Amino acid sequence: MDKGFMYTLEDEKIMEYMKLSTEEKLKWLDEINEFNKIVLSEREKGLREKLRKCEI
Repeated sequence: MDKGFMYTLEDEKIMEYMKLSTEEKLKWLDEINEFNKIVLSEREKGLREKLRKCEI
C-alpha cells in the first residue's frame, strides 16, 4: 500500500464487535464521529479526509 493507512485487530475485538446489535454499532459510530468533530482541529480533519481518499 503506497498511500493511506492500515491496521490490524485481534480476533477477540472483531468477535466482540460482531455481537453488537445494529443499533449499538450505529450509536458507537455516531459517538465517535461527534467526538472527532469536537476534538480534531481543522488541519487534522483535512489530513484525515486526505487519508480516506488515499491522497497521502
